[in-house]
Amino acid sequence: MNTQLLKYGAMVTFVAALLSGCSTTGSDEESAATSMPSQSVSTGSVSTGDVSGSTLGTDSAVPRVFYFEFDKAVLNAEARAALRLHGEWLRAHSGVNIRLEGHADERGTREYNMALGERRANSVRDFLVQEGVNGAVIEVISYGEESPAAMGSNDSSWSLNRRVEMK
Repeated sequence: MNTQLLKYGAMVTFVAALLSGCSTTGSDEESAATSMPSQSVSTGSVSTGDVSGSTLGTDSAVPRVFYFEFDKAVLNAEARAALRLHGEWLRAHSGVNIRLEGHADERGTREYNMALGERRANSVRDFLVQEGVNGAVIEVISYGEESPAAMGSNDSSWSLNRRVEMK
C-alpha cells in the first residue's frame, strides 16, 4: 500500500511539473519578452524632446526623455552625455528633487513591463548617482505599459513608449 501511494504521489508531482512548465503566455514576442535573461540588457537611445513641467534648470535642448530598444535597459553614449549635463546641474543645485518615470511598450505581461520600466528608470538613477548626484533627491517610479506616449500596436508607437522621462 505504501509503495502504491509513493508511486501515485510521484506521478502526480511529475504531471503537475509537466503541466506548469508547458503553460503558454500568449504570442511568441510576449514569450520572448518575459523569458529574456537579465544579462541581455543592451543600449537604448535618447530623444531630443523635452518633458513639459520639468523643474530641471538645465538647457531645454538637453534631452529629458530617454528611449530604449525592445527589452533593454542600458543607456548608450548619447544618453550618458545628456545625463552628465543633468548630473552637473543637479550637483550644483542639491535641493532640487527629480522623478524618473520608467515606461515600457504593451508587449509582455503587465508585471514584466512594470519591472522593465523600473529597471530602465534605475539605470538612469544609477548613472546619475555615479556622476555624484545625491540618490536621496531622485525618485524612481514605473508605469510599465500603463501610460503610453503613443497609442497603437506597431513599431513606431512601441519605440516611443519604451522610455524614461526625467521630471
